[in-house]
Amino acid sequence: IGPWKLAIRELASHPNVSCKVSGMVTEADHSAWGEPDFEPYLDVAFEAFGYHRLMFGSDWPVCLLAGNYRTVIELVENYVKRHLRLREQEAFWGQNCQRFYLSRPVS
Repeated sequence: IGPWKLAIRELASHPNVSCKVSGMVTEADHSAWGEPDFEPYLDVAFEAFGYHRLMFGSDWPVCLLAGNYRTVIELVENYVKRHLRLREQEAFWGQNCQRFYLSRPVS
């Protein structure tokens, strides 16, 4: 995780850069991963970018190599429920996407 962590922090140091949380399960052991495996990576992403510069991406259909769509969503959902307030969760799950892709403020 060390080199990746440094690279993520470097990217996040640029205020114009945002990040999509996606593709995690296909980077793990396809048949033996568990939610705790991803906690340190999610911690780094949220610490580096903050909830306001991150958005969710399912990585569907590629995620099917290592899990199903619902499992991938639940993995991240369980994390954000433990770490983010409701307003922050709403931003992560949808409002940030609108802002990133439509380049307009979300009301």
